[in-house]
Amino acid sequence: MLDRLFQLRARGTTARTEILGGVTTFVTLSYIVFVQPAVLATTGMDPGAILVATCLASAFATLLMGLWARYPIAVAPAMGHNFYFAFTVASPVAAGGLGYGWQVALGANCLAGIAFLVLSLVGLRERLIDAIPDSLKHAIAAGIGLLIALVGFEWAGIVRPVPGTIIGLGRLAAPPTLVAIGGTLLTAALLARRAPGAIVIGTLATGLAAGLAGFVRFHGILAPPPSLAPTFGRLDLGAALRPELVHVVFVLFFLGLFDTVGTLVGVAEQAGFLEDGCRARARRWRPTPSARSSARCSGRRP
Repeated sequence: MLDRLFQLRARGTTARTEILGGVTTFVTLSYIVFVQPAVLATTGMDPGAILVATCLASAFATLLMGLWARYPIAVAPAMGHNFYFAFTVASPVAAGGLGYGWQVALGANCLAGIAFLVLSLVGLRERLIDAIPDSLKHAIAAGIGLLIALVGFEWAGIVRPVPGTIIGLGRLAAPPTLVAIGGTLLTAALLARRAPGAIVIGTLATGLAAGLAGFVRFHGILAPPPSLAPTFGRLDLGAALRPELVHVVFVLFFLGLFDTVGTLVGVAEQAGFLEDGCRARARRWRPTPSARSSARCSGRRP
């Protein structure tokens, strides 16, 4: 059934490979379940509601990606959106933000999402992917990876904010930081040796070490999920439609557009999904490269 649905043999893969890939993707992506509530809670939003919303939205979007688009790519909130939303749009003016509040920021983000959806449906996003130079596509993907790595290093204590130089080394001798460094080195060594499940092994080993050292407390396996009520439907679209919010909607739209382009191209290249080495399937599944789209594709190489 899985082979008929996803054409596994035709694509040179097996159910075991895909299951291992899915588990690895979940383990490496699950950081967003903890980081997103921590970041957005700074705006006054309920962290429990954010956690549930993050899980539900990511699960739904990933199911659509797998069952409809037939791409083995997970979908989750973007870190760039999180920081701009929390520390610029919804942050008080006294703290250097715009001071609009999280309800207005949610409304602006909704408008940006609607604009993104419309442009995707009419094919403009696909044309933008064709028009962006290859070097910029790869630079966007690298930038997203560097941002996520920086967030991880800061939370692990490997780096810290320094007013003069913006960033500096943290307390590398601190026990939690040593566990994080050891886990990173273990994962890197396993990846260098091409060990199957290297990221899963490294992540689980780091989590186990943190638990044994007392840095992580075990709270059980099952528990009722928090309520969505504190944030569900609380967006303020009326305020977000004010003219002074146009630049906020544009930045959120811009972030969404280029984040998805960079992620799609970066991941698709690693997985071998680029058509003629240049464009990924941006709108729908095509089992073979389209001659028309290949001719349009910018940066085509022989």
